[in-house]
Amino acid sequence: MRAYPPPVSHRSGNRRGTRGQSVLESRISNPGPDMFFRNLTLFRFPESVSKSIKRLQKDLESHRLRECGPLELATRGFVSPYGRDSEELMHQFGAYSLVSIGSEERLLPGVVVAEELADRIAKIADKEGRRPGAKERKRLKEEVISELLPRAFIRPSRLSAYLDGEQGWFVVDSASRKAAEDTVSQVREALGRFPATPMAPSESPRNLMTGWLIDGKLPKGLVLGEEVELRDPAEAGAIVRCRRQDLESDEVREHLKSGKQVFQLGLVFDDRMSFVLGEDLVVRKLRFLDVVLDELGEGTAESARAELDASFALMTLELKNLFERLEKWFGIPRPGERD
Repeated sequence: MRAYPPPVSHRSGNRRGTRGQSVLESRISNPGPDMFFRNLTLFRFPESVSKSIKRLQKDLESHRLRECGPLELATRGFVSPYGRDSEELMHQFGAYSLVSIGSEERLLPGVVVAEELADRIAKIADKEGRRPGAKERKRLKEEVISELLPRAFIRPSRLSAYLDGEQGWFVVDSASRKAAEDTVSQVREALGRFPATPMAPSESPRNLMTGWLIDGKLPKGLVLGEEVELRDPAEAGAIVRCRRQDLESDEVREHLKSGKQVFQLGLVFDDRMSFVLGEDLVVRKLRFLDVVLDELGEGTAESARAELDASFALMTLELKNLFERLEKWFGIPRPGERD
């Protein structure tokens, strides 16, 4: 068997650098939380869930992230939104509850397993003059994995989300539907019951946004940004992506005249934030503009905790206004108990 370096300690106190080390040698350090969300995948939940949120912090305790065991591929659980130096698993501001879900995943590249397996098969062929059958190759592969896995690179990650107990929004800082659904499942596991569902707009976002771009008549508070994705709705139709583009230009209009529809549209809301809104109503590339950031001040926070307090309060209040408009524009009611 090829000699690999010994594993590093899995304890949080071991923060050695990784320069020059192989993928099986080290653990990537986990960065601290970002102050503002960059992407928003949205779910809605009924009013009854608001009562469960009051006990959420207590329920999270039994679902903390634990270290990935030597023979485990991955673990998931809740971590502190304040960073690794805090034990608190939830941050509360009014009706808004911020949580962070961490994961530890062992990275054992398939090419490493395949190479080691090939070496073992070759040795058997040289020594015994035969090639192992399917069952034996399967057993050898399991042996390789079980021997290499404890020394595999561990990649930590974290994803934040918040619950709006007043209006029934669950907001995940990710544009990935799978990551967002996994986050819902994690909260559901902690609460026992969490009937959060994807948004079901009564108005077609694709049709509405295409109409906005064709007519140039956007709802009050919205102006066009500089990014759009247009697609021919036919299967395997043409796709046009424009960035840093005047969306009222003749070039864009020609694509619309040919029947292409808007699948993503760059927008600016109330001169306070910009984003790209998808036909799936996922908010991507969210950025708060200077007029909002100026309200935080410069260097006024006394600690990272105070900075998170201020940033989370500002973000949730700004997004509350956006969500109220999304609900109105696209018809996204809060689900009732039957939903």
